[in-house]
Amino acid sequence: MTSRPTPRADALDALPVRDAVPALLRALEDRGVAVLCAPPGTGKTTLVPLALAGAVGPSGRPPRRVLVAEPRRIAARAAARRMAWLLGEEAVGGRVGFTVRGERRVGRETVVEVVTTGVLLQRLQRDPELAGIDAVVLDECHERHLDADTAAAFLLDVRATLRPDLWLIAASATTDAEGWARLLGHGGQGGGPAPVVSAEGVSHPVEVVWAPPERPVRPPHGTRVDPALLDHVAAVVRRALREREGDVLCFLPGVGEIARVAGLLGAAGAEVLQVHGRAPAAAQDAVLAGAAGPAARRRVVLATSVAESSLTVPGVRVVVDCGLAREPRMDHARGLSALTTVRASRAAARQRAGRAGREAPGTVYRCWPEAEDARLPRFPSPEIAVADLTAFALQAACWGDPDASGLALLDPPPGGAMTAAREVLTAIGAVDGSRRPTDRGTRMARLGLHPRLARALLDGAREVGARRAAEAVALLSEEPPREYGDDLAAAWRTARRGTDAYSARWRQEARRLESAVSAISASRPSAHPAHAPGSTTPPGATPSGGAPAVAGDPAPASQPGPAESGGGRGARGGFGDDAVVGLVAALAFPERVARRRGERSYLMASGTGAELGEGSRLRDAPWLAVAVADRPVSAASARVRLAAVVDEETARTAASALYQRGEEVRWSGGDVVARRVERLGAVELAARPLGAPDPLLVRSALRDGLREEGLKLLRWSPEAVALRQRLAFLRREMGDPWPDVSDPALLADLDAWLGPELDRARRRADLERVDAGQALARLLPWATGDAVRLDELAPERVRVPSGSRVRVDYGQEQPVLAVKVQELFGWQETPRIAGGRVPLLVHLLSPAGRPAAVTADLASFWREGYRSVRAELRGRYPKHPWPEDPATAEPTRRTNARR
Repeated sequence: MTSRPTPRADALDALPVRDAVPALLRALEDRGVAVLCAPPGTGKTTLVPLALAGAVGPSGRPPRRVLVAEPRRIAARAAARRMAWLLGEEAVGGRVGFTVRGERRVGRETVVEVVTTGVLLQRLQRDPELAGIDAVVLDECHERHLDADTAAAFLLDVRATLRPDLWLIAASATTDAEGWARLLGHGGQGGGPAPVVSAEGVSHPVEVVWAPPERPVRPPHGTRVDPALLDHVAAVVRRALREREGDVLCFLPGVGEIARVAGLLGAAGAEVLQVHGRAPAAAQDAVLAGAAGPAARRRVVLATSVAESSLTVPGVRVVVDCGLAREPRMDHARGLSALTTVRASRAAARQRAGRAGREAPGTVYRCWPEAEDARLPRFPSPEIAVADLTAFALQAACWGDPDASGLALLDPPPGGAMTAAREVLTAIGAVDGSRRPTDRGTRMARLGLHPRLARALLDGAREVGARRAAEAVALLSEEPPREYGDDLAAAWRTARRGTDAYSARWRQEARRLESAVSAISASRPSAHPAHAPGSTTPPGATPSGGAPAVAGDPAPASQPGPAESGGGRGARGGFGDDAVVGLVAALAFPERVARRRGERSYLMASGTGAELGEGSRLRDAPWLAVAVADRPVSAASARVRLAAVVDEETARTAASALYQRGEEVRWSGGDVVARRVERLGAVELAARPLGAPDPLLVRSALRDGLREEGLKLLRWSPEAVALRQRLAFLRREMGDPWPDVSDPALLADLDAWLGPELDRARRRADLERVDAGQALARLLPWATGDAVRLDELAPERVRVPSGSRVRVDYGQEQPVLAVKVQELFGWQETPRIAGGRVPLLVHLLSPAGRPAAVTADLASFWREGYRSVRAELRGRYPKHPWPEDPATAEPTRRTNARR
């Protein structure tokens, strides 16, 4: 019998977390749940799982099988290799194994298996009891990935209903320990928050050097980062190489930024390496293995946030942090999901800085001003609050909780995002009318894909065969490099003949998907597991309801077609690459089928405009299936990143759920337009004039026209304008029952005053003939009897001492009576209106009708102001009377001399 390798005792004893293991075990034996807070480099990812499994530590404890869930594949592989090394084993697959998408290294002796959180979710859906597993460690839970939050909720459900003996540990270096303790306590034994166990790290000091750009840089928007910032980051890396010893780890938001900075560092005198999720596994392993020998060149490792957690990059003594990160965002109104560049959180900045002090004292260069540091968000945004929730909604439905209302989550899913997700799931036949998963939805969930891509794979396999559908979906599951171009079919051909890392990953994923769809289709899966926590389906029963009719699914969901089972040619099996990849992309994103409407300009079925880039080979296509698009900040249209040419038949087939045919009567181009229209969402397919439109639809269109263009569409005679001004005055001064005649009020209740006219009108010209004054009269308070007092309270004209009836101008803040001075002789009191509340503002005019004085107090004017007016005007107008005493003079409209 072969003896087991000897664990590396010195390395294990050097891990500070060992002192916290006894307290952690006691907490788990008492409550079954615990939160482990341990700084980077303490061994929480490697020693703790081995101790839980009984692979290290005191003998005599019963062995346990442990699952460790990591947020990323690179971290899962690295953690497994490190644990195997600590046990003295040469390779992974012995007592320590790992499973990530497309790769599994697990043996009969495996007691610790490291998986990604996505793999853990798939396993929970297949086997909610996690048979044979004794403990689950959710590592790096502070990152708040959606899969990790979902897995925690499912595991707490499992503990509460099926496996109270299952140990659950949430582990992180920087996290909301109290929040996680409350959450885990929800499923713990004994009530109250879960125990929090902290490990003190032997932290090496890390000096902070603030290195902001000398000149302002533009803030990031979308995925764009100001090149000036990247130039500055490259300069800081060179500075760090001059000023400090050891290797440099530089954090950047994405692959594009890494490539640019790598190009700028070509002559830096160091080996430049790249670590990101798309890098080949061999390249990632080389970075994590460290420099080969003491004479090796210094290294500069350019990394995304994958290097923040769970990974130790040997030799690093310096970190350069650009201060940016990428987070998912969902534009539900436009159906576009994309990554966006944001400021890194303080928690992420601490994690990044800690990489410099893992092995010795180090330095972090932060490329932002120290004054801005306190304004950074405390933690990253929880993915559940900002991301597309379609996959989450399907997971919850398959778990037996379609609304996710019974799941223990740190943050509840936003209602709007869940509604949008359920609409997608219903459209693709994944859930029924009661939001329960259909057989089809269960198959989708088991493919390990976003539901949209799962729909495209299942339906595409039936049409074009499993292999071709799998290859096309693999292109959609990981966006090809930018140099592949924006033509999806051309990218497919490039990937087939390519030898780069992307092509290798694409082939591996295509093989996985082909096997998965063939296996799922070979035997019809059971419906939602009857024994799953949260299920309301009785044992042995099947959730009611089948898949609704969706594009590309002519056969019932429970009867896979021949192509879906992996063989044969589907209906389109003889089509070329463009047709195949176009169909698959359209099946995945039916609301993104787009019709050309101008040079490089398209309209998607969702109603969002889309623009092709300069020089795109797709620019002459009449129809596109847009696979990848984003909408830059302040841009009116989305930017197409990847699309395939399709024909109208394919667009109609894939997006059949969006097809509409009917009468359309609306206000367009300044008039009522009545047509019989066929549409694919927002895309108009055909239209012809409608001779006798529904009067109710016409009335609605006219109302829309008034709200769009305003009340100027009506005929406003001087009398109508005057009436409106008088009513506005009474409303302002007296309130109810006088009506509000402002534009918003009138437009909000058109039927109340314009109803009969709207009934008779059919087009704009009819509105232009409407007498607005007559319509407004309907708003007078006839019911209360106040309408008869209109002329009393707001008279249209006022009789003055000369006998003239002078019109009152209500268009000013205070009503104005404009009259010649001679006509008011003898009038001592200023007239008042609105029941005596408001004095008229008297504009006293010269004989030529020009303002000579303004007063609201005539008595005061005769005493104090008249003398100066008389002195100024009597010489200019000698034929008009200018008595010294206007109070006793006779008012007149005439001159003194009558000839």
